[in-house]
Amino acid sequence: MTRLFRIKDGQLVERQRKPLDLEEKIESWVCSDLSLIGVDGVVVGRQVDTAHGKRIDILAMDRDGNLIVIELKRDRSPRDIVAQVLDYASWVCRQTTSDIHELARRKNGRPLAEIYREKFNSSLPETLNATHQMIVVASEVDEASKRIIEYLSEEHSVGINAAFFNVFGENGAEWLTTDALLEQEAVADRATRKARPPWTGYYYVTGGPEEERPWEDMRKYGFITASGGAWYSDRLLRLSVGDKVFYYQGNNGYLGYGVVTTERQLARDFELPDGRTLTQAIAKAYLTEYDDDPDRCAYAVGIEWIRTFDRSEAKTFQGIFANQNTVCKLHSQETVDFLTDAFSVKHEAGEA
Repeated sequence: MTRLFRIKDGQLVERQRKPLDLEEKIESWVCSDLSLIGVDGVVVGRQVDTAHGKRIDILAMDRDGNLIVIELKRDRSPRDIVAQVLDYASWVCRQTTSDIHELARRKNGRPLAEIYREKFNSSLPETLNATHQMIVVASEVDEASKRIIEYLSEEHSVGINAAFFNVFGENGAEWLTTDALLEQEAVADRATRKARPPWTGYYYVTGGPEEERPWEDMRKYGFITASGGAWYSDRLLRLSVGDKVFYYQGNNGYLGYGVVTTERQLARDFELPDGRTLTQAIAKAYLTEYDDDPDRCAYAVGIEWIRTFDRSEAKTFQGIFANQNTVCKLHSQETVDFLTDAFSVKHEAGEA
């Protein structure tokens, strides 16, 4: 149970919890800010009717296009609340991309692509609902519910979690604390791993289209970069020295295959073999425009390019893997088979 203390004269004074109206407060708070429950996404709809005659409190979607059932506990028993979200999930998993677009338009009065772009400033993934998750939201969750949720998530990779809201008060002031039973990113990762093929050993990296990240700069100086916010630049932390990467240019195709030589660092600190920093060699806005903002400034990872192509020779095919993540693991065996052949690294596939 979450507790809140005020430090007074070197002593801890505990604040008292206050009752919380779940229906009227939590649902509105979560809809306004999904990050309160650890979700980076958009709301598809509230009070969504299922084909089973039930109604989902909130149906959300994450950046990758996966649906998330969010259900308030509403004083139901552990057996009832878990059974309820699993029942909703059995309906959600059958929703097609076109079903989701229609549902969002009906609930919001405008296209899902428009809602998604407002949030993420990028295009909506073409295929939606490859996997899904469930989150039970409550002021507290009993031990039986915790055990069931932990068992389903950790032992069977079911994408289920619980989020807690607590309100504390003193002298007319109120404070809200939020917490989660499990790390939501880990829950989502386990659920996604179960729904997709194993990792091929290669990483997908992208800098967006040519106008955002000129390919010849990265090709000449041996790096990839990201800026504009933690969601983009923090993904570079996934790369370690020795990792094998394929570089994808948005709206074009794959242009490079290489190996990571240095881990993430500020672009202005990235040193080239001739002693200059990256920003001294390339004085362009995509590397310098956010220099005074540590959250948005440019970061770089060093790459030894083993095989590259001009933009006019980009390697692609209809249905090749590509998405908005700056860095992610390549799970598409079809894409990797094509790329290892196109970049003459087929002999390394089994060693990756």
